[in-house]
Amino acid sequence: MDQTPNILYIHSHDTGRVVQPYGFQVPTPNIQMLADQGVLFRQAFCAAPTCSGSRASLLTGLYCHNNGMEGLAHRGWELRDYGQHWVHSLRAGGYHSILVGEQHISRDPAVIGYDEVIKVGSNKAEDVAPLTIEALRGAKKTGKPWFMSVGFFETHRDFSAPTSVRDTLYSLPPGNLPDQPATRRDMAEFKASVRSLDQGIGAVLHALHDLGLVDDTLVICTTDHGVAFPGSKATLTDRGTGVMLIVRGPGPFAGGKVIDQPVTHLDVYPTLCEVAAVEPPDWLQGESLIPLLTGEVDALHEATFAEMTYHAAYEPQRSVRTERWKYIRRFDDFPGPVLANCDDSASKEIWLEAGWGERTVPRERLYDLVLDPAEMDNLAADPSCGRHLDEMRRRLEEWMRATDDPLLEGPVEPPVGAEVNEQWQISPDEPTRTVTADPTAAPSS
Repeated sequence: MDQTPNILYIHSHDTGRVVQPYGFQVPTPNIQMLADQGVLFRQAFCAAPTCSGSRASLLTGLYCHNNGMEGLAHRGWELRDYGQHWVHSLRAGGYHSILVGEQHISRDPAVIGYDEVIKVGSNKAEDVAPLTIEALRGAKKTGKPWFMSVGFFETHRDFSAPTSVRDTLYSLPPGNLPDQPATRRDMAEFKASVRSLDQGIGAVLHALHDLGLVDDTLVICTTDHGVAFPGSKATLTDRGTGVMLIVRGPGPFAGGKVIDQPVTHLDVYPTLCEVAAVEPPDWLQGESLIPLLTGEVDALHEATFAEMTYHAAYEPQRSVRTERWKYIRRFDDFPGPVLANCDDSASKEIWLEAGWGERTVPRERLYDLVLDPAEMDNLAADPSCGRHLDEMRRRLEEWMRATDDPLLEGPVEPPVGAEVNEQWQISPDEPTRTVTADPTAAPSS
């Protein structure tokens, strides 16, 4: 690239990969256009399947247990150092930074470090898109390269009302859920939210065309984690960690390419440093995507890792994924599913009525991703897979030690002031407990 491009980071809530370019019957013509013109990463993963944790890892280039966002920002978690947010590295490259809409890594967006924070009435697409267009006009006038974060509330629950009788009757729910009228309607409501998201993205992309900014702008379109259905969001299955990641821009980011090698959100920060011609910080834990796009390397990662500590409630888990195997380990003794970590919905009610809450969740899970891509057949107790289990255990432990994961020393306590659900609660909307003192602190004399 001859000059540093503008950078537009468009992100959504809880969309996973359930959009048209990934083969789903969810019409998203604007997201599809972006894929047709750019690069689609077919095997992109977040570092944490929770709203604040995934974004924090993307924006700092660090795993949650290294950046401090081990829970939800609106429930009391914070980054250890907001100076690690990528806006500070981009500022060193002369970039003017602007925040519009959702950010979800701080109760107070002013602490993040943006040059401008655009006030919004809501984070829904109908409100965010028009303000983004005005911000683009203003950014163009500065004469400086700009970075703009545009965050949409969609497709977080509560979903929009169905806009199609056909969708309500015929929509296919996620493959791990039963095909019933209630789950079909739930999926129809999700699809209505996706339509709103796509329209918001389309309005912003159209403004780039109108303002003559397409050739000079790198567009990054992604989401935080999987869809808000049981067995997806807040799980370490691919349904929880798999995300859309589409990048369009000059140089290697053009041409309608599909990349099948695994990449993670941690790889975006070092990529932006290379694009912006700034020195990457020494704390980054990912790899630039550019060598993969230019063919300098065949793959970036032999294994990828993900984590969850808190969502609504405590549920400490870690995972390692290779091309063939996925290993998930829980690090506490709670026997069943932590139901409060699953958003309430008609689909959740079906599982609850069928006895989901009485099921036991294994401490270790091993899945063969070739023979069992849906991750339904746990092979951890299968003697024929013992060698693979040992190997994945070793990989996970080595990663945890290399990154100083506090789970190796025992339970991870929430920060003072945090709001948490109890593990036995059914809904995240049940009364929370506010942490009033540090349980690890020495008693006062």
